Amino acid sequence: MIYKFINLLSAGMLTAIVTYSQDEDLLKGIEKNTTQKEYVTSAFKSTRVINGQSMEFLGAGVLDVRILHRFGVLNGGFRNFYGLDQASMRLGFDYGLTNNLMIGIGRSTLLKELDGFIKFRLIRQSTGPGSSPVSLVLVSGLTVYTYPWANPDRKNYFSSRMAYYDEVIIGRKFSEKFSIQLSPMFVHRNLVDSAIYDNNTIATGLGARYKFSKRIAFVLDYHYIFSGKQPGTVNPLSIGFDIETGGHVFQLHFSNSQGMNEKAFITTTTDKWSNGDIRFGFNLSRVFSIKNRKDIAVR
Repeated sequence: MIYKFINLLSAGMLTAIVTYSQDEDLLKGIEKNTTQKEYVTSAFKSTRVINGQSMEFLGAGVLDVRILHRFGVLNGGFRNFYGLDQASMRLGFDYGLTNNLMIGIGRSTLLKELDGFIKFRLIRQSTGPGSSPVSLVLVSGLTVYTYPWANPDRKNYFSSRMAYYDEVIIGRKFSEKFSIQLSPMFVHRNLVDSAIYDNNTIATGLGARYKFSKRIAFVLDYHYIFSGKQPGTVNPLSIGFDIETGGHVFQLHFSNSQGMNEKAFITTTTDKWSNGDIRFGFNLSRVFSIKNRKDIAVR
């Protein structure tokens, strides 16, 4: 039922982006009389919604150290202390080259994968002359599987360890409290487990944020797989809360995905919310200004 609701919400979001007036004041309750173009900020409070990339960027010269932590499934019972006895994590380092261009690298304990990405903002949501009602972001990345070969006696190629993804993010901050984005994505794996499996996967992500107070917001991160779904896998869904604490953004969430890079959560998620296969986790982000203190926030 929740998946049908989210799919309807995705369709509604796309319609709203097309039909919404560019001249309408985006931040209700804030009256401004200006002829200058102004950029909309803080649609999301982090450069990631939960798993997936958000429409936000680091400022130029800002380093973001990210720790993503995911425990075992809650229905594991007391024997595994409801999942807390098991854990996987991703350690990442993201850097803002400019206000519209950032790069990042990471290492996941699951499957011992390395990943990297480059993210570019083509259009930024703004108000005033020459404004845009949405932000348009392009993301391209790769992952490298570093676990020992399952069959080391045969001839193995390094290229077989690699996977790639490309993503387009279309997002809008509708008000001071509510933001939403769609993110069509293409994932290619050079090597799959069987000849009957598809190397290519096409999915669309839905990210949403609703701000309850100055420091707390609800976030949703869902990806619907249109084609190339691997046998036994399901659509990844994560929900949680962003909590701001000064220079930190602390996020508590629940998810059915164990993987925390794009290739992993799109192509390897097998746990089902309906079966209680839910994992508690947290994301911790700490930013450091390398160049200029005023650019430390996401932009």
